[in-house]
Amino acid sequence: MAKKWLEISVGGLLVAGVAALLALAIQVSGSHLNGSSDSYRISALFDNAAGLSAKARVTVAGVIVGEVTAVAVDPQTLMAKVDMAIAGDVDYLSIDTSASILTAGLLGEKYIGLSIGAEEDVLTEGGVIEDTQSALVLEELIGQVLLNLGGD
Repeated sequence: MAKKWLEISVGGLLVAGVAALLALAIQVSGSHLNGSSDSYRISALFDNAAGLSAKARVTVAGVIVGEVTAVAVDPQTLMAKVDMAIAGDVDYLSIDTSASILTAGLLGEKYIGLSIGAEEDVLTEGGVIEDTQSALVLEELIGQVLLNLGGD
């Protein structure tokens, strides 16, 4: 009986460990098990998206309000077009909201930071954020510094 109890408890611990690893993997990947609730889609054009990808978070004042759904080159402007899904209860993004591509953490995870403007009219389904700031690319900065140092 003691051996059977030991086998059952070891099996239970193994199942709990696998469940914990699965939960951690879902948390780290940013995926969600439940379907997305009501949301609306907006987009923004950037000169350089530099590593921004789908499923990246969209924040206002550090609070997650949505996620990036797609990043592609806009064939008309030849700029990076970033599509975002914003939670339906976030109905206060004014039409003069600005968007910046920011970097978080040591691994350099890219995300969108929104700064709300002062206009009373708000963004709705299909709205476009016109005031954008592209990602800071470290390689370009180093190249400019080296070019300036070499010119002296």
